[in-house]
Amino acid sequence: MRFGVNYTPTRGWFHHWLDFDLDEIRADLDSLTVLGLDHIRVFPLWPLFQPNRALVRPRAVEQLVALVDAAGERGLDVAVDGLQGHLSSFDFIPSWTTTWHRRNMFTDPGVVEAQEAYLTALASALADRPHFLGMTVGNEIDQFSGDPHPDPDRIRPEQAGSWLRRMLDACDKAAPGRAHLHASYDAAWYDGTHPFTPAHSARLGAMTAVHSWVFNGTAQRHGPTGAATERHAAYLVELSKAWADDPDRPVWLQEVGAPAPHIPPGRAAAFTRATLAHALDCTGLWGVTWWCSHDVDRALADFPELEYGLGLFTNDRRIKPAGEAVARVVREWHEGGREPEPRRTALVLDVGDPETAPSRSVCGPGGEFFEAWMRVAARGVRPGVVLGSRVGDAGWLAARGIDSVVSVDEV
Repeated sequence: MRFGVNYTPTRGWFHHWLDFDLDEIRADLDSLTVLGLDHIRVFPLWPLFQPNRALVRPRAVEQLVALVDAAGERGLDVAVDGLQGHLSSFDFIPSWTTTWHRRNMFTDPGVVEAQEAYLTALASALADRPHFLGMTVGNEIDQFSGDPHPDPDRIRPEQAGSWLRRMLDACDKAAPGRAHLHASYDAAWYDGTHPFTPAHSARLGAMTAVHSWVFNGTAQRHGPTGAATERHAAYLVELSKAWADDPDRPVWLQEVGAPAPHIPPGRAAAFTRATLAHALDCTGLWGVTWWCSHDVDRALADFPELEYGLGLFTNDRRIKPAGEAVARVVREWHEGGREPEPRRTALVLDVGDPETAPSRSVCGPGGEFFEAWMRVAARGVRPGVVLGSRVGDAGWLAARGIDSVVSVDEV
């Protein structure tokens, strides 16, 4: 089991790449040591690293390598996101894809070739670093492909799949043997019109990434202490397994946090403990990476209010109650944690064609399947998820440890 944190620099947030200060980074990383973590996830800003389609800045790449080395000196492995992309409500897109140079980032041949070159440059530079875990193609870059983005680059599911395969192939060739993957926000699981699908997430790349945010309607509907709110992350882990071709495919809870006011600050530690307890009760979980390390500096403007307080540490590196909760869970896991038993009972999920999942809205908060799964879980049952198309596949069910399937109508 891996425990980590999404690294948010205290000085300048992700704009720190403009004024790179390795001493400040080292101080941030030193503050994390009390949590007992083993990895961080870091975010180069795409326009700063590749300001022109034909230019990946060597100095920026050197700074990224220096950050990875500094983390390694502190026993922290590093996962690197490439195409940033989208972070905390802000979009970071190079000028050569917008306005006068507007072109689809997923389908334009010149743009796709440049993205491939950029990911290759980063992965190649890190390939020999022992603490480099692998590349994530980009942070929730799927949000650029459809509504509610104000200026989406619209594509079809087959185009999304082709683009993902090309980006992942570039990473694999540049840094063989590392865990390269991609990450979508939850429209991929909950929106039947979204071109990035559950099948893409659960079948492409080295593992499946899920991002759990209860401000998506879960906390609004069930409240900060509701069973569904505390189990949302575990639900996404189990939901993702329904589409995996490999029953043993690992799942990475790559983002999860306690957003106020949906989770009141006084409730953050309890929510953190409960969320982690339920997630750690899922088989096949590769690890958990909390969002985020440090609070955003309030001197920076225009962030949504919830973004300022998500850190496990304050902006001046003081540990918060949620950070203490994470440290305790990590310590207890290392002292006596063990792999959970398989989930013997699974709810049957019908979303239409498994490849495109046009009816996947039933999986989201308020959806028939979501609410049924949560009712069962609240009763103390440990439900899994199985697609209707796989109910008759005895071998696949056995490999998952499932010996009983239940329809939504039965709960």
